Amino acid sequence: MPANEDIVLIESAVREAGEIARRYYGKEYRRWSKSRGEPVTEADIAIDKHLRERLEAARPNYGWLSEETGKDLSRLDTERMFIVDPIDGTTAFLKERPHFSISVGIAEKGRSVTGVVYNPILDEFFSAAAGGGARLNGESIRVSACSKLEGCRIVGQKDLFAHPRWTEPPLEPWPVMHIESRSSVAYRMALVAAGQFDAAVILDAKHDWDMAAGDVIVREAGGRVTDKEGKPLRFGNPDGIQRSLVCAGPALHGQILARLHHLDLSKR
Repeated sequence: MPANEDIVLIESAVREAGEIARRYYGKEYRRWSKSRGEPVTEADIAIDKHLRERLEAARPNYGWLSEETGKDLSRLDTERMFIVDPIDGTTAFLKERPHFSISVGIAEKGRSVTGVVYNPILDEFFSAAAGGGARLNGESIRVSACSKLEGCRIVGQKDLFAHPRWTEPPLEPWPVMHIESRSSVAYRMALVAAGQFDAAVILDAKHDWDMAAGDVIVREAGGRVTDKEGKPLRFGNPDGIQRSLVCAGPALHGQILARLHHLDLSKR
C-alpha cells in the first residue's frame, strides 16, 4: 500500500478521533486506573474503538498495537502495523490542560514510516510519511538549527536535568537551558519537529505508542531520533518498550548524546 494512501487514511481517521476527544474534554465522563495505576478514561476507550474499527476495516492485513487494546503478538507476523495511543497525555486531558495528543503511526519492518500527532484542543495537526516531508496544519516544518546547549529550548522534565547525579564525574552538569514540560511524549516530539523546541530527552522507559508517530515526523522534518546510545528506534518488538529518547535537530543531537554517553540508566 503506497505511503501516500496510508497517510490520507490516518489523517482522516485521526481528525474524526479529534471530534470525539472534544466531545469529552471538560465534560463528565467515567475515569479509572489501570493495574499499573495509570489513568484511563471513557474518552481513551471511545477513541481507540473508533480508530481500530476505521483503520482495520481499511487495512485488514496490518498489525495492531495500541495502549488500550490489541497487544496480540500476532502483530509480529505482519509487515506493517498500526501503533496507536488514543490519548497520549491522559493526565493533561483529565486536568483540562491542552497538552495531550492523539498519536497514530505505521511501522514497516521495525521502522516508523507514517505518522500523525494531533492536539485537538489547540488544533495542531502534525503529519509525515517517509520521503514526503513533515507538516503542521498542511504547512512544511523543519527542526531548529540550534547548535548550542546553553540557552536552548528543551521540552521535558526539569527534575531530570537537575538530578544530583549530573555532578558526579565523568558526568557533568547541564548548562542553563529553557525547559518546559508537556504530558504527551508524541506532542513533545512534534513540537521539536516544528522547531518550537530544540530537543526532547527522555531517560525512562516509554512504549512504542508514545514515539512511533513522532519518530517519522521528526525525521521528515530534518531531525534525528535515537536512544541515548545513538541507535535509531525500532518498533514492534515483543515488549513494545523504548528505554530512552534523544530527539533534536542534527546540530544539537550529538552534543546531547555526548553528555549521556557515561550515564548508567540502571541506577535511576
